[in-house]
Amino acid sequence: MCSALRNSLDICAKRCIIVIMKRYLEERIVADLKKKMVLLTGPRQVGKTYLSKQIAGEYFNRSCYLNFDNSIDARVIVEQSWPGDVDLLILDELHKMSGWKQYLKGVYDTKPSERALLVTGSSRMDTFRQAGESLAERYFHYRLWPLSVAELKSRFKPREAFSLLQKYGGFPEPFLSGDAIYANRWRSQYFTDLVREDILEFGRLQEIRAMRVLLELLRKRVGSPLSYTSIAEDLQVAPNTVRRYVEILEALHIVFLVRPHHANIARAIMKMPKLYFYESGYVQGDEGVIVENVAAICLRKHADFRSDVSGDKVELCYIRTREKHEVDFAVICNDQPEVLIEVKTASTKVTPSLKLLGEKLPGVKRVHLVRDLRLEQDKDGILVRNLAQWLADIDAMHS
Repeated sequence: MCSALRNSLDICAKRCIIVIMKRYLEERIVADLKKKMVLLTGPRQVGKTYLSKQIAGEYFNRSCYLNFDNSIDARVIVEQSWPGDVDLLILDELHKMSGWKQYLKGVYDTKPSERALLVTGSSRMDTFRQAGESLAERYFHYRLWPLSVAELKSRFKPREAFSLLQKYGGFPEPFLSGDAIYANRWRSQYFTDLVREDILEFGRLQEIRAMRVLLELLRKRVGSPLSYTSIAEDLQVAPNTVRRYVEILEALHIVFLVRPHHANIARAIMKMPKLYFYESGYVQGDEGVIVENVAAICLRKHADFRSDVSGDKVELCYIRTREKHEVDFAVICNDQPEVLIEVKTASTKVTPSLKLLGEKLPGVKRVHLVRDLRLEQDKDGILVRNLAQWLADIDAMHS
């Protein structure tokens, strides 16, 4: 088969997924809607609205979708004038409404028992959830992430899925386009809109330029310990200002931090985190850095999913000792390390750090993941595995 025809078929296959693909949270959300209100958060354009409408169409007879950004919908929301017989009420972007927390509490407490309530949003809703005001014991929370190898394994072979994620990123629209130029244009516009609109909500107008420069600096610092002091010197601002800017970018789901694991939580917070982007295509660096960012997304998505569905505290961290022995990632469940992970593009040579940290943490699984690995093997108790295949199976390991 010629490459042009094969590429054309690949694009058609990806576009078909738009219609038939179920997101990984769908069945979980449907089950929980029978018990409590569900809050669904995540980055812009990650698929929250699509998933909500898909649930409405497949599982409910009389749904009502209202978006506070729409002026007509906003009036209906304020007046609570939606049809009285709806069995699923979806409120999108509600966090932009003044006093929305108390409003939502009232809507939930007075709704008919047979009516399900699904509320979607992004940055401010996720920030609110951490405070836990008003809605205690009234909701379950889910965090929707970009596409991952595990979510795509029913449609693509793991290696192909990883390659596509590396090329197009995991946001549905650019991924499903199958067009590298389109994906690049989408990415450029996406970040322009985030800076112009969302960041302005958090910061002051005069800070926008500094945050644009910060974003460009961070694109080249993916996977390395993040020095607020060093960046502050580049931006000519105070380190605490840089820290606040990064917190804003994190709240907006532009970047996420992987913090060092330590039994002493205060010390872990003070140590330098590593930073990754939700959109791997925005990363600037060699192929190894992009591979690590894709892996970080898949691993963090897995950790958040386990936390959301089980109630356990599952975190993605990294480990670094005083002797500077370091592993890329560690999955931590209820403060106990479960697995230590090194990610490589081609090298099968196990790092000394992975060996030594295994001795300090007996019983903890150690895996050396290689993107280009063909033959899996074990080396002194360390599993050397194909990166894409291991990521494809990661959720099944804990189901």
